[in-house]
Order: sequence, then structure tokens, then C-alpha cells
Amino acid sequence: MSPTRSTDLPRGEPVLLLAVILFILYFARELLVPLAFALTLAFLLAPAVTRLETRRVPRVIAVALTGILAFGCICGVGYVVAHQLMDVAQALPAYRLNIQKKMAGVHSTQEQSLEKAFDAVEGISEDLSIGARTQPGNTAGILLQQPSDQAQPVRVVDPGRSQLQANIELLMRILRPIGVFGVIIVFTIYLLMKREDLRHRILLLAGMGRISLMTQALQDAASRISQYLVMQAAVNASYGILFGSGLYLIGVPNATLWGAIAGILRVIPYVGTATGLVLPLVVSIALFSSWQQPILIIVLFLILELTATNFFEPWLYSSRTGISSLALLAMAIFWTLLWGWPGLVLSTPLTVCIVVLGRYVPQMSFLHTLLGTDAELSPPAHFYERLLAMDQHEARSVAAHFLNGKPLVQLYDSVLIPALSLVEQDRHQGVLDDVRCNFFFLCISELVAEYTPYRGPDAPPLALPTPIRPASAPTDFAVICISASDQADELTSLMLAQLMEQAAHPTLLLSAVSVSSEILDSLAKEPRTVIFVSALPPFAFSQARATCQRVRAHLPHNRIVVGLWTATDDADVIAERFGNGRPNAVVTTLEQALNQITHWNNQPISQTSIRI
Repeated sequence: MSPTRSTDLPRGEPVLLLAVILFILYFARELLVPLAFALTLAFLLAPAVTRLETRRVPRVIAVALTGILAFGCICGVGYVVAHQLMDVAQALPAYRLNIQKKMAGVHSTQEQSLEKAFDAVEGISEDLSIGARTQPGNTAGILLQQPSDQAQPVRVVDPGRSQLQANIELLMRILRPIGVFGVIIVFTIYLLMKREDLRHRILLLAGMGRISLMTQALQDAASRISQYLVMQAAVNASYGILFGSGLYLIGVPNATLWGAIAGILRVIPYVGTATGLVLPLVVSIALFSSWQQPILIIVLFLILELTATNFFEPWLYSSRTGISSLALLAMAIFWTLLWGWPGLVLSTPLTVCIVVLGRYVPQMSFLHTLLGTDAELSPPAHFYERLLAMDQHEARSVAAHFLNGKPLVQLYDSVLIPALSLVEQDRHQGVLDDVRCNFFFLCISELVAEYTPYRGPDAPPLALPTPIRPASAPTDFAVICISASDQADELTSLMLAQLMEQAAHPTLLLSAVSVSSEILDSLAKEPRTVIFVSALPPFAFSQARATCQRVRAHLPHNRIVVGLWTATDDADVIAERFGNGRPNAVVTTLEQALNQITHWNNQPISQTSIRI
């Protein structure tokens, strides 16, 4: 029973830990929201403080200068925005008549007809309901209807509520945001002044055995969040300047105000962007008599927004935050539901912390997989997955995309052979049926046949070196490719034979069953002939060893190479396991096999003969 408990407990630990974290985040939000804002401001201002410290400015002065500069920028922008908002508020009543005229012009004759039809339907419905209430059997409805006509509104006044209490409540509503802002400022100053102290406390909580892991996690999170916030500030400021400039050219009054508001509101994901468009759009509708200016504002907004969201933000944000676009949207909704609008503003920095947590904490690795950007399948896994889905077209696209600009040997070594290894594992474990297995082998063989004339990019065919051949060395020798066991080994032998032929080596392809004693005795007359035994792990070593020993018994002076593809052990260690087979070389990739043959082909036979 104890092994079962030890196995089940770790599986439930991440879920339990996640539930506890969500519980704390929700019920402690009154404290955590100001702290999260303070952390965000600290990450934004930390690069400036660090840069001043590198110039030998004391930390107190560096924090003070950075804070004063940031506070001055905020006050300056706030003053401009507030001043122009007052002008807009005073001018809006004068635009009321123009708005009414435009709204009246929108309604066409057909729309008025529809409204009349809806009014007629509502009138008929009311008549029917009145008739139903006045039927003889419905006296209760009549009794209830008569006193309702004489009902008077009743206002409940709380006698215990005084004007002083109302004033106190109003004052608290004003002082509460000011107090929260003050708490954020205090937290920010503490975080900038005591960075090392906070880091040491986190390391002590994590434990001495996890110092390296937590140090990497803290550095990664700080770097990602700081770079994201700096880039976001730059992008939003540029967006506001361009949007305000465009509004000025269109002729919208207070263009500086609308540009500043648009840049500031982009801090709020999704909602702020739309709000930044609505405000100047309403003003343009109220100010101008035609629809040309509102249409130009919409076009300007679409151009800037599409350019920012499709080109600059993915390039600047995704590489620095490590969060996918879908995860940003989902986590924005999650944090909004958890913390309200503060959660929406802080959604990206908080999600970065979650991704870093999933990256460095093994129990939370699923968070990095769900939210991170590097969640794509590797080329061999993607190729294998598409063939499992019986999607041959997409599998060919994966192979073609990988092969673009690369030699053919890399496609075989990096995609096809690893995918074949996955097939062998699933087939021997009984999780792959014969239909899909045969479909996979058929697709691989067709793909290899299609690449037969392939010579690679502009570089030499297989990107192999071409050293100067000694004068005493023969021009070439034959290569015999023997598959160790099943169809997967035959496919790897086919790839090897194809590459050998492209490298101008005479090649013969044989299966282990077709290799008879007569054939081996005839090959013994050509001592320069190289025998290749091709085997694909993890269940082909015994067959490869038996084949190698059999070949060595008939060909004591020929060179034998064992291709144990995708093997991870050392080649010398693998060669010792073959016993009497005594292979001259063991290779794990097709590129190694080609390099080995090229090396032998450029040496005299006296230097490459086998030593018994």
C-alpha cells in the first residue's frame, strides 16, 4: 500500500497547491493588489535605478531621482489630460444639437415603418392582455387591477442616517483610492531600496538546496517583466503620439488629449484599446456635420492597431514574456474575474510569473506547457503525430518545411529515423495497430523514393568534405547494406543505400533473410567491400549482433560497420557488446556513416584492412 500512496500523492500535489494559491489570491486581494502594482512599478523603474547605480550614484539618490522623474511625468501628463478634459466638458453641450440631427438622419423610412409595425404588435398584445383580465372568470385580476391605478410611490427614509454620516461616506470614497495609491508608493520604494533583502528572504523560504533554481527563476522573471514593461511603455507612447498626430491632421480638437488617453488606456488589455477609439469618435460625430472625419478616425485606428498588434507587439512581447497570444487572452479573463479591473491591468506581468514558475518548478511544468510560447512539437514528433492521424499531406509538409535549405541526410537523421524509432516503441508496446503501422511504413518508403534525385541546396549534395585522394588509393569500393530485422530496419537501410549512391559509392541493398552463405563467400573475394548492418533500436540489438557475427564468420578481412541509429551510448562501448562480430566501426547517424565511408575511401587499402 505504501508504494501506491507515494505515487498518488505527488500527482495530487500540483492540483492541491494550485487550489491553495487561488484561495489566497482571491481572499487576500485587498493586500495583494497594491503589492502587485508595487512590484510592477518596481520592475519598470528598476532598470533606471540600476543604471544610475552603475555610475556610482548611491541607491537612495538613484531611487529618489527615478521616483521624482516618474512622478513628474505622471503629474505632467495628468495635468494636460485634466486641463483638456475640462475644455471638452464645457464644449460638449454645444454639440448636442448636431448629435441629434445625425441620429435623426440615420433612421430611414424603412426603419420608421419597422418601428410602427413593432408598436402595432405591442398594442395588440396589450389589448389581448386587457381582454383576458376582464373575463368573468378572472375577477381576481380585476380586483388587483383597480387599486393599482391609485398606488402612490413610497419613499423610505432612514431616520438614523444624518448628513454627517453621508459626508463621511463620501470622504471615505475619496480617501480610499488615495490611501491605496500611497500604499503602492511605499511598497515600490521599499522594493527598490531592499531588493537584496527581498531576494534573500525568498531564497531562505525556498531552502538551501534550491538556491540555484530560485536564483535563475528570480532573474528570469525580473528580466522578462522589466523588458516587457519598458517595451510596452515605448509602444504605447509611440501609439499615442501617432494617434494624436493623425487626429490633429484630421482636424479633431484636443488631439493631444485623445492621443494621451489612447496611449494610457492601452495599458488595459483589449478594453482600453476600444475605449481610446470611442472618445474621439464621439467628439468628431458631435463636432463635424459630415461623416468623413469619423470614418477617417476609424481608418486611422485600424491601421495603427493592426500594425501594432500584428507586427510590433508579437515581435517585442512574445520573445520577452514567453507567453502565447491565446494564453494572454485567457489569463486576462482569468485575472479580471479574480481581481476585477486591477487584475486586467496586471494580467501580463502576473502571467509571466506563472510561466516562470512552471518553467523552474517541476511540479508546475504543466503551466509552462499551457501558457508558454515554446509548446510546439519537435519535427519528428509532429511528423509522427500527423501520420498517426492518417494525414499524409500534412506529414509531407512537415518534412518539406524541415528540408528547406538543408541536405537530405539531416532530414533522415533528425526527422524520419527518430519518427521510425517512435513507431517501433509504440508497435512493440502494443499501442499501435497494424493499419497505422503499415500506413506509416508505406508513407516513409514513398517519401524516400521521392527524394531519390534530391541533391540538396547549392552546397555539395550531402555537405560532406572532399579531401584530396592519395594516388595509391583505389577510386571506389562497394557498400553492402543489410537490414537487421524488420521493416523499420529495411527503411533505414534504404535511406543509407540512397545516400551512398548519391555519394558515388556502388551500393547493394539486402535483407538479413536473403543473405545466404553463398553470397557471403562471394563477397569474401572482395576484401575492400564494406558491409553495413542497419538496425533501429530499441528492439533490434540482438538481431544486429547475430547478423554481425554471422557476417564476420564468413568475411574475416572485410570491414563491417554497424549502424545502430538513434543510440545514445558511446560507440566503443556498443562495439564491445558485439563479441565475435568485431565491427570496425559503430555509427549512430547516417552522416557519421557517410563520413566513415568517405574517410576509408581516401586511404590506401593497407591502412584500412581489418586487424584480427
